[in-house]
Amino acid sequence: MTVLTLGSVAPDLEISCTGGKTLRLSDFKGKNIVLYFYPKDNTPGCTQEGRDFRDLSERFAVLNTVIFGVSRDSVKMHEGFKCKQEFPFELLSDPDEALCGLFDVIKMKSLYGKQVRGIERSTFLFDSRGNLVREWRKVKVKEHAQEVLLAVEGLS
Repeated sequence: MTVLTLGSVAPDLEISCTGGKTLRLSDFKGKNIVLYFYPKDNTPGCTQEGRDFRDLSERFAVLNTVIFGVSRDSVKMHEGFKCKQEFPFELLSDPDEALCGLFDVIKMKSLYGKQVRGIERSTFLFDSRGNLVREWRKVKVKEHAQEVLLAVEGLS
């Protein structure tokens, strides 16, 4: 499997998401795309990260930018999480790790002293032409959404 690098074009992979939809990132040419990968719905860090993107979503929208959250959780689980947190953006379900693989975000992590495979919190920014222009890996939640917003502002 090919891993996307800076300059790569948004993948044309169909993926299930909230709202009973399937989408392709390539459908969003003409818009900037923020794609943030997170480990698990309804966990403290993932909830905060989503809230931070939610709270800045109108500012992203003014900058012609769509936001998508991605984890391996099911669409059904995403629906509850999205509703509870009032996220105005879709959450993508990647249980087979196809999208995670393209972005190389599955890593070995330590959980309660055991090694497990999981998503390393990461964010990717595509410009309006569909090109990958920025990536953040090993993301720390605090102020991350604001940092991504500043990067989007720099695209104008």
